[in-house]
This record gives sequence, structure tokens and C-alpha cells, in this order.
Amino acid sequence: MFRGSMVALITPMTANGDIDEAALEALVAFHLENGTDAIVAVGTTGESATLSYEEHRHVIKRVVHLVGGKIPVIAGTGSNSTTEAVEMTRYAMQDGADACLLVTPYYNKPTQEGLYRHYKLIAEQVAIPQILYNVPGRTACDLLPETVERLASISNIVGIKEATGNLERAKDILDRCGDRMDLYSGDDATAMELILLGGKGDISVTANVAPKAMHEMCAAAMAGDRDTASRINATLEDLHKDLFLEPNPIPVKWALARMGYGDEQGIRLPLVACSEAVQPRVLAAMRRAGIEC
Repeated sequence: MFRGSMVALITPMTANGDIDEAALEALVAFHLENGTDAIVAVGTTGESATLSYEEHRHVIKRVVHLVGGKIPVIAGTGSNSTTEAVEMTRYAMQDGADACLLVTPYYNKPTQEGLYRHYKLIAEQVAIPQILYNVPGRTACDLLPETVERLASISNIVGIKEATGNLERAKDILDRCGDRMDLYSGDDATAMELILLGGKGDISVTANVAPKAMHEMCAAAMAGDRDTASRINATLEDLHKDLFLEPNPIPVKWALARMGYGDEQGIRLPLVACSEAVQPRVLAAMRRAGIEC
């Protein structure tokens, strides 16, 4: 249903932390011009944890409007409260999103049965297509392949963003779920290999700053063209790594500010702007990728 390079879009901000409406508009246009296949609005890279409910809904509505149906918009609506996730998912459907991305509940540490019931209830309550999101390094909650297999039988749970970077796990999910659920990478460094295994794309941080190259790499990998995919990916490998020298989205927001999208100080506490020690490494990775900055 959703394919290719799907950018986990930042939420650009001014130096005082307000949403930068002009930068958001320009950033969406940048992705439409450079081949991004779908936009994830207010996922975790979009600082969903520190946006108010009103801001969260506003950004989703704004991105839907700016995209104008040209590519899919996937709304981040996950929460560690099932009731809240249902409400946010319902709002996203009402506001025109094409699908929702639901991170596993963080802090609560639910059992696998709790995770199954959490996602099952959201899917039953809201008819929009839904993508699971497993990132245990950030949530302390691991959605195991056997639970993913159970959820694959629910018709509007259409995919999973698997961000462990573990290709053996990716293969296990593919073997268990077949064509009942699409698998997407959530780890740029291993995305090419996951797609070559049979994944359908990458929900990407790197695509924020290198949308055209990420689109082309994903397209080549989905076509089974390892040589072309590897050649493109080689130019991006430092970005895949160095955009995570500090917690996401700190480095990528600084990189985008250098490109003219938002302010270098435009991030909300408890996160702070990219440190001076890290900035030269991110800048060098951008230049190696051919990004004008």
C-alpha cells in the first residue's frame, strides 16, 4: 500500500520553539520536488512527545493540505495510552491522513498480550490503515515477531516499521507474515539490505536531508538492483551514522537548518540544539553526500 522512501519528517521550529510555518511549507515542497514517496507527519522524529495535542493535529492537517494528495501522508498517532492513541488516530483519519504510524507504548512495558490488545483495539476503533512501529532502543518495549504475526491477521494493520536494525528479525517477520503485512525499515543504515530481503521501503531520517538519493536507493533496492542501490547508498552511509551522533532529531534538525529549513536552535526541551563538537561531523557527512549546505 505504501512503498519507497517515506520521510520521518521533522517539525521545523523557530529559535523560541514555535512551529515554523514557513519552513514547514518549504520543507514539504522540497520533498515533493525530490521524489519522496510518502511523508510521515509528527512521528517521533517530528517531536510528537513535546507537541501539544492541538499542535500535533495542526501539523498533520497542514501537511495533508500542503501535499494536496500528491503522495501519501502517514500521521504519527502512537501513545503509551491506548485511549489517547485511539483518539489521535481518529483525528488523523478525519483530517485526511492516508494511514497512521503507531509507536509501541513507551515506559509502561506491556506484555506481548498487552501489545496485541493495544493495537487490535485501535484497529477496531478506527478504520484507517495502520502501521506498527517497533523501536525498543527508544521505548524499552519490544514488539516480537510472533506478536506481529498475530496482528497481521487484522485487515487494516498493513505494515510494520522495524527499527531494530536486525536483519535476521526482519527475515523472520517476512517469513511469518508473507503478503499479509508490509515490512519497512526504520533503520537507515540497514534499510537497503532489508529492502533487498523483501521489505517495501524505509521510513527514513536521512531522507529529510537527502530525499532524492533516498528515493533512488529505495527504488533500486525494491527492483532488486543491488549494484545501483549500493552505489547510491555508499554516498549516504556517513549520514546514516552521523545523524545519530546525538539523539534524533537533534543532528537532523541542525542539518536542515543549515539547508534553510528552520532555525539551528529550533528544538524543544528536554532536547537541546546540536553541540559544537558534533556539528563538523554532520556537515562533513552532508558534503560527502553532495548536499549543498
